[in-house]
Amino acid sequence: MKSNKPRYMDEREKLRKFRELDDAFSQALRDLEGSSKRRQQESDKDARHQFEQRLHELMDDFQQSDDSVRTLLLTLLELGKIS
Repeated sequence: MKSNKPRYMDEREKLRKFRELDDAFSQALRDLEGSSKRRQQESDKDARHQFEQRLHELMDDFQQSDDSVRTLLLTLLELGKIS
């Protein structure tokens, strides 16, 4: 015969369940953080590519060489106009 009493978890079982839940939650947070970092890296990469593309277009439009742009940027850095 089966007993109709509700089955209560002993303390070990409660701790095991809690650890499993805590581990699963921690893993979910790590996964979320990792995907967020990947999206940020992809976004940064796209922004850099767009900047470089636009810079090269401007250099072509104004007929400036790599050396002249490098000299301009170094001068602006030395003068503290850009950081």
